[in-house]
Amino acid sequence: MANFHLYLASCALLLTLGWRTSTGLPLRTDNCAQCALLFKGLLLNITELLDNDILCYGITSDKVVVRSKAETSLACAPTLTQNSSCMMQRNSPFSESECLMNIMKDLVYYDAAISSYLKSPLRSPEEEVALLSPTLGIIKSLKNCSLMPNEENDTSEEDVAQMWGSDTYTNRQEMCKMMRGFYVRTITINRAVGYIASGDHRK
Repeated sequence: MANFHLYLASCALLLTLGWRTSTGLPLRTDNCAQCALLFKGLLLNITELLDNDILCYGITSDKVVVRSKAETSLACAPTLTQNSSCMMQRNSPFSESECLMNIMKDLVYYDAAISSYLKSPLRSPEEEVALLSPTLGIIKSLKNCSLMPNEENDTSEEDVAQMWGSDTYTNRQEMCKMMRGFYVRTITINRAVGYIASGDHRK
């Protein structure tokens, strides 16, 4: 039932984001639309990944972990407006470049984390590689998306490889928690891209 609610929430968010993008101002329309579609695809991919029993099989903990050091939630929060009750709004002007830079940091981190995980001992190598490879493909496409800033190599596979040990269950447990965190972060990123596409921060 929880997975069904997760899927419904993702679909509702994507419909909202699609409306925001389609009604927004022409801000680098082609580039923004291309990146927005890729980010929506990433969210759906992670939703389906978590709905699959391969990665989180036998994991009883429902803990969510965000390990990326990027400050995306704060950097991509919309500018504080009057009569608004949003807790994540900011007093300083919204910076599109700062937001996109933090999103790129997230992409670099999760690219390295997933890649290093696939090189660690796995419970079901063929299934897990097949499950996570499409996610890596979307991330790599997003890193090359023309809307995104140049990649900052402050995270490498070697840096994050330390989190994986020799026990496949422990590795999967950590990966499952991390992907739940990535799901939450991807929702934030999709909202941010929708906000940028809308042009509200330029008004």
